[in-house]
Amino acid sequence: MLSNHLQNGFETAKLVWSQIPNSEEAEHEGVGLLSTSGGSSSVESLDYEVIENYAYREEQAQRGKLYVGYSVVVKWFFALLIGIGTGLAAVFINISVENFAGWKFSLTFSIIQKSYFAGFLVYILINLILVFSSVYIITKFAPAAAGSGIPEIKGYLNGVDIHGILLFRTLIGKIFGSIGSVGGGLALGKEGPLVHTGACIASLLGQGGSTKYHLRYRWLQVFRSDRDRRDLVTCGCAAGVAAAFRAPVGGVLFALEEVTSWWRSQLMWRVFFTSAIVAVVVRSAMGWCKSGKCGHFGSGGFIIWDISDGQEDYSFEELLPMAVIGVIGGLLGALFNQLTLYMTSWRRNYLHKKGNRVKIIEACVISVITSVISFGLPLLRKCSPCPESDLDSGIECPRPPGMYGNYVNFYCSKDKEYNDLATIFFNTQDDAIRNLFSAKTIHEYSAQSLLTFLVMFYTLAVVTFGIAVPAGQFVPGIMIGSTYGRLVGMFVVNFYKKLNIEEGTYALLGAASFLGGSMRMTVSLCVIMVEITNNLKFLPLIMLVLLISKAVGDAFSEGLYEEQAHLRGVPLLESRPKYKMRQMTAKEACGAQKVVSLPRIIKVADVVSILRTNKHNGFPVIDHSRNGERLVIGLVLRSHLLVLLQSKVDFQHSPLPCDTRGGSKPISHSFSEFVKPASSKGLSIDDIHLSSDDMEMYIDLGPFLNPSPYVVPEDMSLSKVYNLFRQLGLRHIFVVPRASRVIGLITRKDLLIEDGEDSTTVELQSTSVRAQRRDKSLLTRNTEAELPLLNGLLVEDHN
Repeated sequence: MLSNHLQNGFETAKLVWSQIPNSEEAEHEGVGLLSTSGGSSSVESLDYEVIENYAYREEQAQRGKLYVGYSVVVKWFFALLIGIGTGLAAVFINISVENFAGWKFSLTFSIIQKSYFAGFLVYILINLILVFSSVYIITKFAPAAAGSGIPEIKGYLNGVDIHGILLFRTLIGKIFGSIGSVGGGLALGKEGPLVHTGACIASLLGQGGSTKYHLRYRWLQVFRSDRDRRDLVTCGCAAGVAAAFRAPVGGVLFALEEVTSWWRSQLMWRVFFTSAIVAVVVRSAMGWCKSGKCGHFGSGGFIIWDISDGQEDYSFEELLPMAVIGVIGGLLGALFNQLTLYMTSWRRNYLHKKGNRVKIIEACVISVITSVISFGLPLLRKCSPCPESDLDSGIECPRPPGMYGNYVNFYCSKDKEYNDLATIFFNTQDDAIRNLFSAKTIHEYSAQSLLTFLVMFYTLAVVTFGIAVPAGQFVPGIMIGSTYGRLVGMFVVNFYKKLNIEEGTYALLGAASFLGGSMRMTVSLCVIMVEITNNLKFLPLIMLVLLISKAVGDAFSEGLYEEQAHLRGVPLLESRPKYKMRQMTAKEACGAQKVVSLPRIIKVADVVSILRTNKHNGFPVIDHSRNGERLVIGLVLRSHLLVLLQSKVDFQHSPLPCDTRGGSKPISHSFSEFVKPASSKGLSIDDIHLSSDDMEMYIDLGPFLNPSPYVVPEDMSLSKVYNLFRQLGLRHIFVVPRASRVIGLITRKDLLIEDGEDSTTVELQSTSVRAQRRDKSLLTRNTEAELPLLNGLLVEDHN
């Protein structure tokens, strides 16, 4: 009977293994295999700029104040939905992880009372099953869900669309993959993936669901443009951090400091509201779970380490060792970034090219190694007798592993003994950090145990980061930092001989220093650490170690997310331009590139030929003035041309322009038709089929082009162009010769127009050119005829 069950199990395993795609049939990962040379088709710039063509202007003219109020209400409603959805996802992930970990530790602990070897095998097997489920989901179902997702989301909010990162299957893979990888005991966290989860929820709500899986509702399809989706994804990122750390203010600041490139006050309020909703959802879930309805879910389910009963004050002499903690954090954080960069680069170039089966084997091997280390190393330490019980401290000794307590009794010969190394290793990461942060537990850990754990966990974190599972680095970073912080605290206690010094305080500062040295966050990380520890007294100390660790880390390398984004081929525009851009001009940046321009009246065959022979996404449109001069009248996007070719309704037999402004020919398209679907590559020229008669017809591009693209003179410094490009979220900038004629100059007072005031009666300022000083309508007149033929086209990405 048993042999039959084993035979069936082997056959099932073979069937599952045979369905895993090998290197020949593996899907393109979208994120994982991006080429850093800039030629990948998986990366495309986003159209954050509003294309003010005639279709857009007609649509805006038809909308009244009622629609404006409706859109505002819908935006706030979506912020509410994002907060609720992200909060529920975080609750589900935490409850699942805590229950899997609780069952694993309880079962293992009960088995090792009878047989250590049997418990050891069960522990390895459970971790292996969880990790295998995670890596199988990623490789088979959602390859874009691997990693933390923060570099890709940061690139999206920077203006880069990476196909697949906001799909419904990516969301599912992120949720269930995080449960398997974190529940399986890997040296990874679930906080980074929660940021990606919140962004996916926000994007799916904005586009009305998923088309592929028939989860789509028309009443939700309100935010069609990339600009609107960007605001929603920003809310999702803040919600993810708020859900991960129960830090709503920290979530807002994280979105502002770390992931967004563009911000405004209206968005700040919605992001703040979303984070507040997340905090309410999480707190309600924790209150419901306190009654015991959530299984093994306890106080360790969500990150919050209350150290309000810890060290009351600090002396001036302690500032030196605290500064040393900041230096150690900067050095170890920079080293961590470099080591993970080398490991990830080696994986992509050599290991992961061999296919998904190699990725699965790699994750399973690392799972076994992690289980062996965490289960075997505590045996090398002798058990210590429990300290005298203190009823006021609320700490019980010993406690069984996995029950969110200090003093774990792991294979000790006596009941009143504990293993200090097992207290860290044989626990969930949240519980282990709570143990390291705990106050009034002096002499709980030996220096040898802390040093052993630091070396092994640091190595495991470096090796594990980059495998094909959802992986965050917040909690592993806190684990590493709190370990060496507690070591420094032990030295300070022994050196100063003061009873009011708590080792847990130095563990907190160590955690902040390592995150600052690795991720280079300051303000948001400072607020997050204060919120999760519920202790405002240490705010100046946290600020001190963060500033020192960030300064030390910046001297060696970039932050973790920036380096990972560069490795993945995400073309981020950083907050500051390079120094050498100050000596370059816009014309020099264009180089010798050949600008592909289109005439206003163009033959369909010519449009098809141009789209097939190059990959540009923006084309200048040229027209002739009355005196025969060639002038630039605007910019037309590739996606708009594809829509025109597919619909065919704007084809005409005559090569003459149509007068749309005069009303002789109404616009046959709404503005929403030109918007590329979210998380999709959109139309391709290969998807459009035209007959020979269609090829001989013409298209008038005048109604569909953007008549007011951003223009810079050819001698503008490249650093100034860089700041303009990034701060406005642009995709294209025209570079033109120095203009020979000025028709006016707008100052601040010209922009201070009150509601209901007739703009034609506003007097121009004396700064306008006197020869051209007329009424205000002169500035609003269509001035495309004044633009000379452009010198070149500065584009963020040809794609």
